[in-house]
Amino acid sequence: MEYVERKRWVFFGLPFTFTKYTVKEDMITIDEGLLKTIENDCFMYKVQDVSHSASLAEKVFGLGTVTCYTGDTTHPQLVLQHIKHSKEVKEYILKQSEEARLKRRTVNMLDIGSEDLSDMEDMDD
Repeated sequence: MEYVERKRWVFFGLPFTFTKYTVKEDMITIDEGLLKTIENDCFMYKVQDVSHSASLAEKVFGLGTVTCYTGDTTHPQLVLQHIKHSKEVKEYILKQSEEARLKRRTVNMLDIGSEDLSDMEDMDD
């Protein structure tokens, strides 16, 4: 599955910008510009968290903004601004990023309250 969305003007949600977002199973790509184009990629396994926001104007025109917090060095925050189907895109990115981490075996496990066993033995004495 693949999502291709364009950044839109908030006013009427018209796609008159030169920014295109492509979200695939393994990568997020942002293409920006008309005369000078910039292409930025981020592998899906680097996405650590995703948030969704929608201002009142975005809600009126059926748009939203998805922010991806990544471990990418060039763009620690990838912002997909003023896109349609933003909640659906956010859920897709969350699901695919988790699957990509499992596939590459790069899952971060949170270890809460683990202590060295020697410290525990010292406490018992």
